Amino acid sequence: MVTIIAQVFYVLIAVAMIALILMQRGAGADAGSGFGGGASSTVFGARGSANFLSRSTAVLAGLFFLLSLGMGMFHSRPAAVGSNSDDLGVMAGVAPQETPAPASGDVPAPVPAVPVSGDVPAPVPAPATDKPAAEPAKSDAAQPEKAGKDGV
Repeated sequence: MVTIIAQVFYVLIAVAMIALILMQRGAGADAGSGFGGGASSTVFGARGSANFLSRSTAVLAGLFFLLSLGMGMFHSRPAAVGSNSDDLGVMAGVAPQETPAPASGDVPAPVPAVPVSGDVPAPVPAPATDKPAAEPAKSDAAQPEKAGKDGV
């Protein structure tokens, strides 16, 4: 409950800071300051006393920093014992389906695959063997005559 309230304030402070920063006039908003007008004594212009927008932006930035630090410290510590860390919310009413575990020596039987369509599956090729295939014996007539270099 506390974290929800802190997160709501966190978002509201961030949105308010964005709005206040966008409403402020920039230091280079004067037309002459970009061309070296004599009104600015520094790069970003002379800084007088802070007005309401700049002071409120500083306060919101401080609150944003402190809230960020506090939420980071709160969420970094381990959960308390007995917390609802295993709370499933909406899914708490759904009971998990338990499947019976096979006995230690039993292996469940494989489920045969049933083809979805009426197509016949392709035949499975025969397993390959490690032995090379024997060459067919050639007759003497098919073999070239072994002759010497001179053809004799």
